[in-house]
Amino acid sequence: MSEIFPDPINPADYDTQLTEKKDRLNTLFAEFAPPTLEVYDSPRSHYRLRAEFRLWHEGERCFYAMFEPGNRSKAYEVREFNIASTLINDLMGRLLAEIHASELLRRSLFQVEFLTTLSGDALITIIYHKKLDEAWETEARAMQARLGFPVIGRSRKQKIVLERDYVTETLTVDGKQFHYRQIEGGFTQPNGDVNQKMLSWARSASEGIGGDLVELYCGNGNFSVALAEKFDRVLGTEISKTSVNAAQVNITDNNLDNLIIARLSSEEFVQALRGEREFHRLKSQDIDLSSYNFRTVLVDPPRAGLDDESVQQISEYDNIIYVSCNPETLHANLMELCKTHEITRFAMFDQFPYTHHIETGVTLKRRKNVSTEITQQNAQ
Repeated sequence: MSEIFPDPINPADYDTQLTEKKDRLNTLFAEFAPPTLEVYDSPRSHYRLRAEFRLWHEGERCFYAMFEPGNRSKAYEVREFNIASTLINDLMGRLLAEIHASELLRRSLFQVEFLTTLSGDALITIIYHKKLDEAWETEARAMQARLGFPVIGRSRKQKIVLERDYVTETLTVDGKQFHYRQIEGGFTQPNGDVNQKMLSWARSASEGIGGDLVELYCGNGNFSVALAEKFDRVLGTEISKTSVNAAQVNITDNNLDNLIIARLSSEEFVQALRGEREFHRLKSQDIDLSSYNFRTVLVDPPRAGLDDESVQQISEYDNIIYVSCNPETLHANLMELCKTHEITRFAMFDQFPYTHHIETGVTLKRRKNVSTEITQQNAQ
């Protein structure tokens, strides 16, 4: 018999773990003398909008399974998952009952993924070690109707979308509603409540700057959509075609006329901005980079942070909004950026409670007379 997976959270411990993270950030960034750390906490439970589980089989019975870190020899049964949204917890039981009732749906099923939203939408992906045929699709469609949410079936080189492969999220930020299409398999912020706080912080940091904004690594436009009204024009760059397509939908759904998403990597954007290369993708969208007055850049890079060339590129902007999921790589990037800029806002967003992961936000403003300072440094 399987053992029950232990509850990974204890809400009574939340304030202690939050204080530990605050102390860690303040110590790590002390050398930059940043302003007072702004702390944005998380709901104590049911905060995660995504979850995935192995489906473990014991004879005719199966269950959601998780493993101890670094040890996959023993599967623990997951009956409820207090980290995940209440909707995920509800769907876990309902989906499992459907699977137990159908040998066709249960056979060779090995993984289940849930994607939910604060606004009550959900998407369920079930993944198999077998080819999915018409009989499976008929049975899965009947299950989808009973569950009331769309289902996707996946197996090797197969993706069967029974209705749609996305959810629609509505976030409320500063009393305004923003609508987002979030694609199955694409990146989304896992903690919706904290994401709303993060967007509000970024909007506040953008007040009064003016000019145009460029966002690198913009994904589905999470930040660009919420910040569009704060700038004259916004250009987002993203290399993933799927994310770009979702962002285009989000531009339309939010009735924005000053936001454009270009399918370029950050490196390609720099080449285009400097006139080193021409890109048909820019011409096809009638994007003239020379017409923009970019005064602010926003970056939310992966855990590896920014490479040296990207750091050099964003240092050329007067204002930088940098959101990081890795304090160590942010610290390394700030070692260079603080040669030309000073930190004006310093924030912690507890996207991942009860873990060591920390989401950090800083805003930087170009220091006065920085050109003179650099010239003197070079002379030395």
